[in-house]
Amino acid sequence: MDTKNQPNPMKRRDFLQKTAVFAASAIFLPALGNHVYGAVKTIKNKSSIPTVKLNNGLLMPMLGFGTYSLKGDICQRSVAEAISLGYRLFDTATRYGNETFVGAGIKQSGIKRENLFITSKVWVDDSGYEKTKMAFETSLKKLGTDYLDLYLIHRPRGDFKGSWKMMEELNKAGKIKAIGISNFTPAHYKDLMSVATIKPAVNQIETHAFFHEMDSYNDLKKNDVQMEAWAPFAEGRNGLFTNPTLAAIGKKHNKTNAQVSLRWHYQRGVVAIPRTVQKAHMMENLNIFDFKLSPSEMKAIAALDLNTSQFPEWT
Repeated sequence: MDTKNQPNPMKRRDFLQKTAVFAASAIFLPALGNHVYGAVKTIKNKSSIPTVKLNNGLLMPMLGFGTYSLKGDICQRSVAEAISLGYRLFDTATRYGNETFVGAGIKQSGIKRENLFITSKVWVDDSGYEKTKMAFETSLKKLGTDYLDLYLIHRPRGDFKGSWKMMEELNKAGKIKAIGISNFTPAHYKDLMSVATIKPAVNQIETHAFFHEMDSYNDLKKNDVQMEAWAPFAEGRNGLFTNPTLAAIGKKHNKTNAQVSLRWHYQRGVVAIPRTVQKAHMMENLNIFDFKLSPSEMKAIAALDLNTSQFPEWT
């Protein structure tokens, strides 16, 4: 994602404060303590979040934690807190300007590096063979690690083929476990594959209840490339958190619109990386593996597809 010209959608917290689900969470949370994110002893080596096997055999959590727009102490605290609650996949990017804070949050948590799945991305300004190597090394230094689990080309702009060549070399050298792309259309993917020797493992794109991206979804399935949603809630745009269809489905399962949305992604086989700084929401987002959407419910959500981006500033 980018950071410019974004409208102000309804805040998820404002909506949840009006619901019984949020009230119940508010009653429950104090029992966990006010500083769970600093309690290293609560961290387990393994997470209960299901994984998907990428086309190179690497296991990737199906649900992760996005850090877009998070900065400073808020970013550090949120990452450490998310780890304490069970998150293992963390997504950042050079463009976000927060890799240092993500790294600090990981260090604060006390978790072992090998128990995490860390993703970053090379930005357009750093596209090309040599620049990508420099950008990658900078990301490693800021994150405080000596390898990445996944490294993506953030946008199909500039010399992305040169970037891919360097990423293939870094992958073969063991510096990156898997390499992938972001915001690539099927045409962009085809263009990249004209020179690639390693197939992308992931394509991180905009997809949510109002934009199903079926062309990309089907193309990625056909080519065995994992689809990942960088805006699984559309950032609340178009009233996602109050949408009556999602709310009606959620009422049947005693779940929120957010949980229904994440479950929908999961049942489509799409990795999702929601972002939040609220512990109640972090916990809520994790609580999606104890129910299942029926075929009729999946069909109802399919009818919400507007087949158009909700982020025109990003297209």
